[in-house]
Amino acid sequence: MPRWLSIERAAGLLDVSTKTIRRLIASGDLPAYRCGKRGIRIKTTDLESIMRPIPSAKLG
Repeated sequence: MPRWLSIERAAGLLDVSTKTIRRLIASGDLPAYRCGKRGIRIKTTDLESIMRPIPSAKLG
């Protein structure tokens, strides 16, 4: 069974704001699941899947 994260915890792990996580969910880039009436949860595997490497030519 996957581990589930709140929006706040997901934002903390990526060091971004909760607004950024909500934006990713709204755009469809990050799947999220409703838990009860107000709870929203994100699978850790889905959170990891949005991470992409940056080509070294674009660094620096």
